[in-house]
Amino acid sequence: MRKQIIINSTPSEVRVALLENGILAEVHIERASEEAAAGNIYKGKVLRVLPGMQAAFVDIGLEKAAFLHASDVMSGEPTAVGDEAADDPAYDKERCFRNHAPIEEKLRRGDEITVQIAKEPMGTKGARITMHVSLPGKYLVYMPFGDLVGVSKRIGDDRERRRLREIISSAKPASGGIIARTACQNLPRGDIVNDIRNLEETWRNVQAKAARTTPPALLHADLDLVLRSVRDMLSPDVDQIVVDTEADFARTRDYVTAFMPALAERAERFTDPEPIFDRFGVEEQISRAIEAKVWLKSGGYLVIDQGEALTMIDVNTGRYVGKKSQEETVLKTNLEAVEEIVCQLRLRNIGGIIILDLIDMEDAGNRKLVSDTLETALTKDKARTSILRISELGLIQMTRKRTRENLERLLSAPCPYCDGRGRVKSVPTVAAEILRAIQREAARTPPTRNRVTVRANRDVISYLFNDEEDNIRSLQERFGRGVLLKFAETYHQEQFDVVAA
Repeated sequence: MRKQIIINSTPSEVRVALLENGILAEVHIERASEEAAAGNIYKGKVLRVLPGMQAAFVDIGLEKAAFLHASDVMSGEPTAVGDEAADDPAYDKERCFRNHAPIEEKLRRGDEITVQIAKEPMGTKGARITMHVSLPGKYLVYMPFGDLVGVSKRIGDDRERRRLREIISSAKPASGGIIARTACQNLPRGDIVNDIRNLEETWRNVQAKAARTTPPALLHADLDLVLRSVRDMLSPDVDQIVVDTEADFARTRDYVTAFMPALAERAERFTDPEPIFDRFGVEEQISRAIEAKVWLKSGGYLVIDQGEALTMIDVNTGRYVGKKSQEETVLKTNLEAVEEIVCQLRLRNIGGIIILDLIDMEDAGNRKLVSDTLETALTKDKARTSILRISELGLIQMTRKRTRENLERLLSAPCPYCDGRGRVKSVPTVAAEILRAIQREAARTPPTRNRVTVRANRDVISYLFNDEEDNIRSLQERFGRGVLLKFAETYHQEQFDVVAA
């Protein structure tokens, strides 16, 4: 599989795309106006402690107060966690600490604490923060308050896992835990030790800055999107990194030379006048990535409905009719669908609760095959997921860890026309409301006002003229007043005014 990292920078935003055989697998966008990023470390001040929610709100200098749950409060003895955390710097650190004391016994209003953003602000919610700080490097994740040595589960060779544990155990600081990321595999001892020392130095700088500053204050900013993407995406199976600005190209080349010198020649400067995302076909794929319908190669399709509480993905056979039997047609569609669903989850960065509404299958063996195919496909996804078995109705319930806004919310805003509902009232519905409003206005105003004026959208006024003429005439005769209909070119379909004069 050919993998490429494409980096596009402008003064207002930076975009990074990961292509797999020319297909957009991931896209990350960071705008200059954004005020927070997952991984940043702050010195904050506790504003309120809410025992009823077992949470606190903390001022870290952002527009909205950050949310701190009791499980994320730094207190208690560290314990071991699973190795699956190794490649997820924002993993759930609640499992690292065992302390069930109520939050009111851990924190008080006015306390000054060091916290890290675990989830960026999303919609109306402020950032979610944690006191269980972790610092990701290229090869390792350092947890200053932990006490464990872990190895990424993606490193399957037992001999290599033992080697990494031995190196880290002998070189790690007296306090703090370290997990080896996948990039550690077959890495020389010296490179691993250097990464440990660099992360130690970073943490010492954070502590020193915390000691001399008053909250709210930023203590440590994670790498910007360009270098963060290189750190997290670059591996020996990436064939090319293409960057369209000289400054970012120089930084990328220096970073790769320092940490993965064998891959330094894969960084390239894009100098063509054509926009880089157009050249690699990324722009068009991003546009399609926020559409609700996704077509499958067989002719079936997915419908992705992202709501506030959960995301619903519906699978349909569409134009695909199969060749042998209905069960065979349904199985093939579902197998293709779950592969594409995983691609869409990564691309759109969909997180939270997700319901997959597959096409019903009668054969239990087929249901298991589809479920196993989904689990296998999810191994390509670095985000942590949890899946329940497929139900007899063809539903799969799953969760996917969410740390940043999904692509749809990042690139779009609620429609001011429909107020985010996704639908608008029909012309006949609005016309009926206007007829009732005419009656209401005529009944409550004195008879001296002998005319009622209606201003509405052109389509609505046309409907009233052509389809509601008898009803309007009846109202005029009943109340002894004329009704004047006027076009309002700037009014949307649901907007109207009814005034007696």
